[in-house]
Amino acid sequence: MQNDSSVLTLADRLRTEVGRLRPGERLPSSRALVALHRVSPVTVTRALGLLAAEGLVVTRPGSGAFAAGRPAPLPGPADLGWQAVALGDRAVAADAIAWLLTPPPEGAIALSGGYLHPSLQPVRAMATAAGRAARRPDAWELPPLSGIAELRAWFARTVGGQVAPADVLITGGGQQSLSTVLRALLPPGAPVLVESPTYPGALATARAAGLHPVPVPVDAGGLRTGLLAEAFAMTGARVLYCQPTFHNPTGAVLDAGRRTEVLAVARAAGAFVIEDDFARHLGIEPGPPPMIAQDGDGRVVHIASLTKATAPSLRVAAVIARGPVAERIRATQLVGDFCPARPLQETLVELVGSPGWPRHLRAVRTALKSRRDATLTALARDLPGLEVNRPAGGCHLWVRLPDGTDDVELAEAALRAGVLVSAGRPFFPAEPPAPYLRIGYGTAASEAELAEGVRRLAAVIGGTTA
Repeated sequence: MQNDSSVLTLADRLRTEVGRLRPGERLPSSRALVALHRVSPVTVTRALGLLAAEGLVVTRPGSGAFAAGRPAPLPGPADLGWQAVALGDRAVAADAIAWLLTPPPEGAIALSGGYLHPSLQPVRAMATAAGRAARRPDAWELPPLSGIAELRAWFARTVGGQVAPADVLITGGGQQSLSTVLRALLPPGAPVLVESPTYPGALATARAAGLHPVPVPVDAGGLRTGLLAEAFAMTGARVLYCQPTFHNPTGAVLDAGRRTEVLAVARAAGAFVIEDDFARHLGIEPGPPPMIAQDGDGRVVHIASLTKATAPSLRVAAVIARGPVAERIRATQLVGDFCPARPLQETLVELVGSPGWPRHLRAVRTALKSRRDATLTALARDLPGLEVNRPAGGCHLWVRLPDGTDDVELAEAALRAGVLVSAGRPFFPAEPPAPYLRIGYGTAASEAELAEGVRRLAAVIGGTTA
C-alpha cells in the first residue's frame, strides 16, 4: 500500500514548483518526476491528483499536467468572529480520536492505532469481493433500510444465541453505531455508565451527544461489578456502555460470573447494556460468547463490527437489539444517516462468504499472537520494571508507568524520538488513578519494527527518569 506521507511530501514539493510556473506551463512528465524525486509512479499520480483537486494544476490525458490559472486574491481575511456567539459554549472534542487515527510521521514507528497493518489486511480478498459486489444487478440500488438480508443473517449466525436476522440492523461502522445507539437510548443531559478506562471514542461520542459519562473502575478481570450497582443507584443511569471481550485499552475479558452479575445488576436498575464487541475476530485465544447470547429479556444492545479485522474504510457493522428499543434505534439511524452504502454491504457479503475469510481470520490470530509475544519480550528486555498485561486478544498492551510520570508528556517525547504510542489519560472519563501507556502491536510493519519501537521508547523513558 502506498505510504500517504510520501504522497503528501511530494505534493508539498510540487506546490513549490507549480508556484514558479506561469499558468498553462507544463510540469515535468510523470517519468521525469519519478526519477527526480525517487518515488513510485503511484506516488506521482496521487500527488498530482491532490494538486488538481486543489485547483493548482490541470491534468490532460496524453499531454501531462499544467499549471492552472491563478484565482484573483481575496480582498482580505473574512471576519468570522460572529460565529462564536452563534455556536455558543458547546464544544465537540475530537483530539483523542484524532490522535488515535493520525498516521505516524515519516520514519516513526506506529505503536498506536486501532487498525491492522496493511500486511495483515485481506486486501486482495476485499478487492475481489468489491469487484463481484459491483457486478451484482442491484448493487447500486437503495438497500433495505435495515440492511441486505444476507448480511443480517450472517451477523445473526455469528453472534449466536436466540438472535434472529430480524433483530439485526446494518450500520456504517462501530463508531456510527455507538453514536446512533446513544442518541436513541438517552436524552441530552443524561448520565451513562462507562468503564474506566475505556475507548476514548465512546467518551467523545457521549459528550458530543450532551451525555455525562460516569466511570466504573476496571481491573484485570474487567468491569468491577461490585461497584456497578452503587453507580446505578447514585446516578440513576439507565445505560451501561462496556467492552466485555478484549477490552480497549486493557485487553481484559469479563468472565462468565461477572457477565451474569452485569446483567443481573442492569435488570435490577431497569437499564440497558451496550455491548461493544469490536474485537471479536481478533482473539488470540477464543473469546466467550457475546453477552447478548445469554440475554433473555432484550436488555443487551450489541454492536458487532468487522472493520478492525478487515480495513479502516470497510465501515460496516451491525446493531442487534430486541423489542421497542430496536425500533427506536432503527428510526434514529434512518433520520440521521439513512443507511450504509449498498456496495459496501454487498462487498462484505462477498468477503465473509468466501473460502478465504476463515483463512484470513486464522492468519490474523496467528500474527497477533506472534506480535504480542514479540512486544512483551522486547518490553521485558528493555523496560523490565514496568507492569504489563498479557491480553488474550485485541491489538494492545496496557502498560503501568512509574508513579509521578506524565504520560501525555512521555507520549509526546516518544513521538519526537520516532515512536508513536498512546498516553493513558484520554482513556479515563475522570482523573486517572495512575499513569499508563497503551502500546499497540497490530499497527507496526513487522516484529523487528515492534522491537525497535520498544527500544526507542525505552531510551525516552530512561531519559525522563534519569
